Amino acid sequence: MSGYGELLRTRGVARIIAAQLTARFPSGMLSLAYLLHIEGVFDSYGAAGLVLGATSVGQAIAGPLTSRWMGVWGMRPVIALTIAVCASSMAAIAFLPLELWAYMVVGFVGGLAYPPIQSAVRTIYPKMVNSRQLTPLFSIDASAQEIIWIAGPVITTVVATQVSTVAAIVLAGAFLLGGGVWFLASPELGRVRIPRSTRSLGTVLRRPPVLLSTVVGFLLVGSCAAIEASVVATFGEEGAEAGVILAIWAVGSLVGGLALGHVPIGPWALARRMTVVFVGAAAAMLFLDFWGLAITLLIAGAGIAPALTVMSAIVSSSVRFSDTAEAYGWVGTGQLIGAALGSAAAGFLIDGFGATGGFATGAAFALVGMLTAVAFVRAHPDLRGRDAGPIPDTEPVSLPVS
Repeated sequence: MSGYGELLRTRGVARIIAAQLTARFPSGMLSLAYLLHIEGVFDSYGAAGLVLGATSVGQAIAGPLTSRWMGVWGMRPVIALTIAVCASSMAAIAFLPLELWAYMVVGFVGGLAYPPIQSAVRTIYPKMVNSRQLTPLFSIDASAQEIIWIAGPVITTVVATQVSTVAAIVLAGAFLLGGGVWFLASPELGRVRIPRSTRSLGTVLRRPPVLLSTVVGFLLVGSCAAIEASVVATFGEEGAEAGVILAIWAVGSLVGGLALGHVPIGPWALARRMTVVFVGAAAAMLFLDFWGLAITLLIAGAGIAPALTVMSAIVSSSVRFSDTAEAYGWVGTGQLIGAALGSAAAGFLIDGFGATGGFATGAAFALVGMLTAVAFVRAHPDLRGRDAGPIPDTEPVSLPVS
């Protein structure tokens, strides 16, 4: 832990981690807030699902696109514009009486404008610390984001049930605006300039580590989404046990990320971490009581943040600095699609086979993710003793000829 203390004392690190987590806090709030609000408006979870689906599609499309724009117009202009549009869409859903199709359009626009803060901050990190500190910094980032998923749904549920669903959406907007302004005020955004990429959109996916991280990230988050739905199905939407189990799961991820943050990343690192997730998810199918799920999901959680850390590190080390933001955008898009498909697949199997079917879905996603990491281990760079920072951009330099 002393290593993490030294890292957090590095100039600007603690501040920018706190600012970006605050700005990204709506990620753990908005889906549930929209679900409860739209269901209340139309008395239909199906209608709420359509709005959430439209929002997720917008986010998936925007991930690599808005991330790439930061290399064209700069981080501050792109993030400021997307925050303004996204906050406006949240206000429209909260306060305007609209038809269902209009809510879907507004949700889609809000998803398109979701600020690329995660891509920005992971692009900035290599410029803030030395090579020895970069992988632990990615680990802190991956672990700390579990706070979003622990506290976000709890706060949303309390505010929505005790005050109103409108208040829950407004609170999410307040986090977005407050955290976004805090993040925009960070001096690092002015010091770091992302060079304009000379490659066409999507070319970065030809880099094997980027494609590997995108695919395995899709499968990992798909597994998590299926497990989350299964926990709720096991204990019911109003059962306190579900919230406690999900919190234990997130704590497992937090502890795992911090425990493995200083472990050198070899070519089998992602496969090993996905194996931990699979073992825990598979065991969960067999133990559907409170303590059984608490223990098995604690095991599964211990591999989640470490796997995300590895993905961030191998992407960073494998692309040019001008392509890092877009690369992280694609990884984020894969995770969003995984969340949507994992939830949908689990929902169908829960309807047919109960919670066991949902946990089987989560285990299947994790198994495929583990096998993918094993099958394509040659695409995984060996970072032991290597700098995890991005490849510097180079360009021709004109020299005077005497």
